[in-house]
Order: sequence, then C-alpha cells, then structure tokens
Amino acid sequence: MAAGFDRVARAYRWMEYLTLGTALERTRGWALNAGWMDGARRALVLGDGDGRFTARLLKRNLRVEVEAVDLSGEMLRLLGRRCGFAGDRLRTRQEDARGFAPEPEVDLVATHFFLDCLTDAEARELVARVSAGLAEDALWVVSEFRIPAGWLRWPAWALVRGLYLAFRVLTGLRVKRLPDHAAALAACGFQLAAERRFLGGVLAAQVFRKGRASNALTYP
Repeated sequence: MAAGFDRVARAYRWMEYLTLGTALERTRGWALNAGWMDGARRALVLGDGDGRFTARLLKRNLRVEVEAVDLSGEMLRLLGRRCGFAGDRLRTRQEDARGFAPEPEVDLVATHFFLDCLTDAEARELVARVSAGLAEDALWVVSEFRIPAGWLRWPAWALVRGLYLAFRVLTGLRVKRLPDHAAALAACGFQLAAERRFLGGVLAAQVFRKGRASNALTYP
C-alpha cells in the first residue's frame, strides 16, 4: 500500500481540493485553530500525508515535539520538506502504524483522515496499542468522514463509497467502509470532549480526552 500512496503523494493536495474544495482542510485544522492542542508537548501524528497539518501544529505550538509516522516514504519526504523549519522538534518514521507503539508520555495523538484506511479490527488494535502508553489526560484528535442521518445519508454513502473505490484503484487500499473509531476510543477510556461537523455532517472534527468524563462541546 505504501507504493500506492507514493504514487499519489505529489497530487494528493490537488486531488483533495478538486473533490471537496477546502472542506477537508477546514476539518483537519479546526481543533488546532480552536486551541485544543496549544498545551501539547509530545505529539504523535499518524498518516498526515504531505504534512500540512503537522506544519501548522509546529508553527502554532512552538514547544511541541512531533513524531510523524507514515508508511509512504514519498509522503514523509514532502512532510519533512514542509516542516524543515522545525529542526529537532520533528522526527519522522517510515513505518506501518498498525504495528507502531509510541514512546511513553505522549500527550497528543492526531489522526486526520487516517483511521478510515483501517478495518474495524485494525482500528481497535491500533487505538489499544497507542493509548496504552499515553500520558494521563492525553488528547486524541480525529478528522473523519461520517454518514449522517436524514436526507444526506445516501449522498454521503455514495461519496464515501466512491472515494474508497478511487483509492482502491490508485493505491491498492482494500478497506471498503468506515471503521467505528469512536467505539475503539471509548473502549480504551477516551471520552468525546468536543466536536465540529462540516459539509452538512459528512465530515467531523473531534477531540477525545483520555480518562475524563465530561459533557462534550458541540460547535455549530
């Protein structure tokens, strides 16, 4: 699968814009812009692609150290070039995140349009492995597609299905449906702390907090 994502790395940004405009970018950046990550000191970013989110995180939070993990060497090369200003605050690892375990005391995990590349079983395993060593009160920030209720249900289903088919052709991705990432996180003690939906509810930006129950903030 890495070779497939290597092939689309350079065009990924423009493919995204041509498909949904800036909707994915706004979803990916919402929690960062809202200040949820300002207190982070050690962050793990899984599958950020060409590194646009990682660069924004490093520019906004000048004290955070980031470890970025991706199976695609070309994606990591683009990420490293975009984040060259960060110096030793950034480490990159070309590795399959499905088998990756972070160093202890990471206090922020970011997965933007990454968990949808996993099956339900793979998502559960990854969340369990990563969450085991996280700091108390760690945040896990997610951007993902969702199938909303109401009249948008079937258009959203068609969109998600079409994207899966396209990535199967372009990259060899075999996953066919969205995993239940919220259930995987809940099983490991994460509570939803905040959520903002975009594109009529087809996209969701979510902040989960480890080990603390509270009423989730829902933003219009």
